[in-house]
Amino acid sequence: QVQLEESGGGMVQAGGSLRLSCAASGHTVTSYGMGWYRELPGKEREFVAATTWRGGQAYYADSLKGRFTISKDNAKNTVYLQMSSLKPEDTAVYYCAAGPTAISIMDITRITAWGQGTQVAVSS
Repeated sequence: QVQLEESGGGMVQAGGSLRLSCAASGHTVTSYGMGWYRELPGKEREFVAATTWRGGQAYYADSLKGRFTISKDNAKNTVYLQMSSLKPEDTAVYYCAAGPTAISIMDITRITAWGQGTQVAVSS
């Protein structure tokens, strides 16, 4: 079982940037795919980005490509989400997620572990 802990949320003005971190711990953490989801107010949780500890594959929600970047630090077992050109509609609770593979992260039914979530608020 892997445990996930997010950090880095907060309030930012539109056009600004923010970086979220997700520290992973637990047995064989590097065998998992890792990624991010977000839950906008009143909406269902949606896929944001995913990657794998091994290799450089990265997957993004089409609407967020070019503004959001997922990366990782294998030595720290930490995954990051760099968010740029933020918009008020990016306001959401952002969740770190783990699954069997990076591609499996894109299917919410295959998520095997969630972080507690971190709030991001973008003001206009």
